[in-house]
This record gives sequence, structure tokens and C-alpha cells, in this order.
Amino acid sequence: MNRKWILLALVVIALVVALVMIVRASARRKQAEVPVQVEGALVLSSPDFQNGGTIPAVYTCDGEGISPALVWDNVPDGTRTFALIMDDPDAPIGTFTHWLICEIPGTARSLPEQVPTGGEISTPSRAVQGMNGFDKTGYGGPCPPKGKAHRYYFTLYALDETLDMPPNFSKNKLRAAMKGHILAEVQLMGRYARQQ
Repeated sequence: MNRKWILLALVVIALVVALVMIVRASARRKQAEVPVQVEGALVLSSPDFQNGGTIPAVYTCDGEGISPALVWDNVPDGTRTFALIMDDPDAPIGTFTHWLICEIPGTARSLPEQVPTGGEISTPSRAVQGMNGFDKTGYGGPCPPKGKAHRYYFTLYALDETLDMPPNFSKNKLRAAMKGHILAEVQLMGRYARQQ
């Protein structure tokens, strides 16, 4: 009888240890999803949500669908323009593009909340926007299917060149134009899940 209880206790201990390991691995994986911003390197943040935090509904299809404010610093020398891509890698159809904007002047250090839609804009000064996955120009807010939260990556690129992109460009054209001109890049990630 003692032997049976000892064996049962060992099985329970093994299950508890396995469960703890699974929980820790899951936490490490979740932590690894949040982009790390290296001290002294290009930094990107938002006053509207924390890196790895929840994007407020006002910036989604459940709210006003306006773009959040973004702020950056530690810009490398030689930066002439910035470009920004916002993607959702968790979309059911594959990575979905929510925002493409480039030709942001190298002197800029932020984008305000509610950047106007349209191919060519003047906020904060002249910039050009591309077509998002909704087949619209400018920012398209998170609008995932109900259920699990999706991750939204805002990737800012410091470029050593003006790209001369026409309005309504595609992500492929932007990536091709940026090739060989990226001085630095940084990511900010926010999450959003629809509750309704």
C-alpha cells in the first residue's frame, strides 16, 4: 500500500512540475512577442498605449478608427525621412497591413493622433500614405474577428534617402524602395481583441 501511495505522489509531483514548466514557457513566449527597445537605439512609443499593452478601442473599428499618436527619439545621424508600416501577423488570411506612411521628414519626432487619411498629407508636414489591407489609403484600425487578441506591430524605419513614393503605394513597393536605405528600425506592439 505504501508503495502505491509513493508512486501516486511521484506521478502528481511530475504532473505539477510539467504544468509549471508549460506555464513558464508560455510566459516567456508571450514576453518574447513584445519588441525590446535597446538603450541608445531608435526608440518608438505611444502616449496612448504601452509596448505590449492594449490599444484603446477609439483607435479601432469598434471606436472612431483614428490613428494613435506615435513618438520617437534617438534618431541616427543622416536620417532624411521616416517610413512606418503597421501590420497584424495574426490575421486569419496571413499578415494584414493596417497602415503605410512614408516621406515623413527626418526632423519629425512624432505623428499626432488622427493623422488624416489621403494619399498626400501635411501632418506634421508633408508625408505620403499607401494602400492598407482594407483597400483604403491611410490608417485602418484594428478590427480582428471576435476571440483571441491580435498583435499589431508599428515598425518605424529611419531612412537615409527620400523615396519619392507616389500616393496609394503598396507595401511591396515601399519595401523595395527602402532596400539599402534603412539606417535603423524599431517596433512598437499593441494588442486588441473584440469583446462584442
